[in-house]
Amino acid sequence: MLISRAFVELMLYRACLTLSYQILAVTAGWHIYELTKDPLSLGLMGLAEVVPYFCSALFAGHAVDRVSKKRIAVFGCSLHVLIAVLMVPVALGYLDRLGMGVHWLIYAGIGLAGLARAFIRPTYQVLFAQVLRREDFAQGSAIGAVIFQGAQVIGPVLGGLLIAWPGLVFAYIASGVFALLAIIAVGLLRYTAEPIKPSDLSMRAGIVQGLRFVFSKQIMLAAMALDMFAVLFGGAVAMLPAFIDEILQGSPETLGLLRAAPAIGSVLAGVWLARYPIQRHGGRYLLGAVAGFGFAVIGFGWSTSFWLAATFLFFTGVFDAISVVVRSTILQLMTPDQMRGRISAINGIFIGSSNEIGALESGLAASALGLSTSIVFGGVMTLLVVVVCWLAAPKLRDLELADLHNASKQ
Repeated sequence: MLISRAFVELMLYRACLTLSYQILAVTAGWHIYELTKDPLSLGLMGLAEVVPYFCSALFAGHAVDRVSKKRIAVFGCSLHVLIAVLMVPVALGYLDRLGMGVHWLIYAGIGLAGLARAFIRPTYQVLFAQVLRREDFAQGSAIGAVIFQGAQVIGPVLGGLLIAWPGLVFAYIASGVFALLAIIAVGLLRYTAEPIKPSDLSMRAGIVQGLRFVFSKQIMLAAMALDMFAVLFGGAVAMLPAFIDEILQGSPETLGLLRAAPAIGSVLAGVWLARYPIQRHGGRYLLGAVAGFGFAVIGFGWSTSFWLAATFLFFTGVFDAISVVVRSTILQLMTPDQMRGRISAINGIFIGSSNEIGALESGLAASALGLSTSIVFGGVMTLLVVVVCWLAAPKLRDLELADLHNASKQ
């Protein structure tokens, strides 16, 4: 694989933006739980992010297929800078002194992050396809996963350390600084790609075309649905602030370390997959990885010590990296160039929104069943989803990625 300057700049953009988001997520999660001491408040953070994301994702995907990708990327990064500007006075207590509900302002900031992600996700996928050759997609996806998960290792740890010292204000500022660096990185991005004629369809017709394409492809639809339900029921990380407080009696540093544990697993798995890309039995690898993820979530729910919890979270990251790389490769190879923005947006609704809905589900389940029991329940449901997909989607189960490579060249 030839590593181009454009690919390096794209990875730098992704790393900075991921650091910005991860620091924001850790800081806002600790901030809201510190104010409420209620696990449900953590689940509501997921709802606050998913509503604007869900409402704008299809429009964003259509826009990405028609207008400048770099401008849309800058717009998404700018929203992260705006969030930091809004959250600093909240953390300083200025708005609280005016009698304003601070936790609702935090939810508003998270809502802006959801709006930003609706535009950022499809933009990255289209830029990725334009700076790489098709035969490099599998290896490029693995490298992208390493960069992404590496930032997810550093981001939570840095966020936790900043919360502990010097405090919430500086953590929010750091999030904004990394968003500014992402703007610089995408501004430097230069690449040459074959011109793609934008669709003449209206926004509504274009979105319908994308939906019909996804629902006509059993492999693509099943891969999206598998990860959607796995993420929906496996949202253990959303409950980490409550888990640390109630089970482990930990600190902000503990939160940062445990949030980093799955990312470390993902980085190591991504490095391996970049060196040895999966070509055979891709469907079985995908199903097996999601099953392993479910077992690791169950183990985490039963954990009563830091090291045991960190170990199971590490393995959730390993299995998640495998499933993400395989699913990303499937989508990149099966998607026509002129539909990448819309297909990525649809995938984002399947996968991205399930992160936040999963956080809400985890919060509700924790309130009803208890913290540990709700996490174990999520892992069991993930295993049931794998069984259903194994039986209902034989084309995915028997998928060979090499066949998709060959079909894309024809």
